[in-house]
Amino acid sequence: MFNIERLELARKRRRFTARILAERAGIAPVTLSRIVNRQQVPDESTIEALVSALGYTRAFFDQDDFDPIDPRAASFRSLTGMTARERDAALAAGSLAFEVMDWVSERFTLPETDILDLGHERNPVAAARMLRQHWAIGEKPIGNMIKLLESKGARVFSLAEDTKNVDAFSCWRNNEPYIFLNTYKSSERSRFDAAHELAHLVLHRHGGPQGRKAETEANNFASAFLMPQADLMSVIPYVSSVDQIIQAKKRWGVAAVALAYRLNKLGLMTEWQYIQINRQYRTSEPQGIPPERSTVWQMILTDLWKDGQSRSHIAQQLLLPDEELENLLFGLVGDTTQPERQTPTLRAV
Repeated sequence: MFNIERLELARKRRRFTARILAERAGIAPVTLSRIVNRQQVPDESTIEALVSALGYTRAFFDQDDFDPIDPRAASFRSLTGMTARERDAALAAGSLAFEVMDWVSERFTLPETDILDLGHERNPVAAARMLRQHWAIGEKPIGNMIKLLESKGARVFSLAEDTKNVDAFSCWRNNEPYIFLNTYKSSERSRFDAAHELAHLVLHRHGGPQGRKAETEANNFASAFLMPQADLMSVIPYVSSVDQIIQAKKRWGVAAVALAYRLNKLGLMTEWQYIQINRQYRTSEPQGIPPERSTVWQMILTDLWKDGQSRSHIAQQLLLPDEELENLLFGLVGDTTQPERQTPTLRAV
């Protein structure tokens, strides 16, 4: 039976307004409105026109309902300039990711969730320290943020949105944490986004501060989590030059501006030095680091490839267009026919 909720999901994913979809399908807007509001049952020719306009398989619309993401439960990295259509498209991608993960979970045993609920902790810097202690990583720099998150049970996906307004967002689905990252950004900024979203999962699981206050808390958590104070002060007791920051940022895998901001807040560099770095590197990143890859997805796709299943085969089984699965994994995996050397962290069911 043609599922109207899935029609709306595909429409939002394509960033179509109802009028645009009606025009592309060659039907009257009032007809589409009546179909969506369940006042009219579409005939087969109308269904075919809608399916063709959206570029999904017919079978996709014949499935049961999906898990929607409540906009109030999703913590977006930035809301500045984001349109309702951009937000809805990102949330629709999240619902598709849920179905991908359900498919994966039936075939593989994934790492269990080990992310503390620190909503009671009012100091985000203290919360960052507590989580580091819980994970037994002390003060040392984090080599691969995505790998760390996955090892603690976070389901990491890409947001390959063709817009600069959608940075990242996170949410809980039952007891599973999800993080969606804009993998078009520099690796340094993507790592900070990942730590920022981890903060929302840790600090705001049950609500709490909203808007700017929540974003400030998440930024402070991310800064402290990626750049622990004791380690910073042992390496950079004081700042003597801009070049010192450029060289030092590699240790923590952060942007030059992020490191300068943290040092400034700790009183280890002057306001004028911070302004200089912010002016020079606010929109560009000197001596960038390589992008991080997903360990979990690399292993899943490699294992499936050995059984003759490509990404296209997986998309077909999920009844998704190929590009939707590609978008969810964009930048997270490399060539699955040449697996990296790594210690297995999951196994086939």
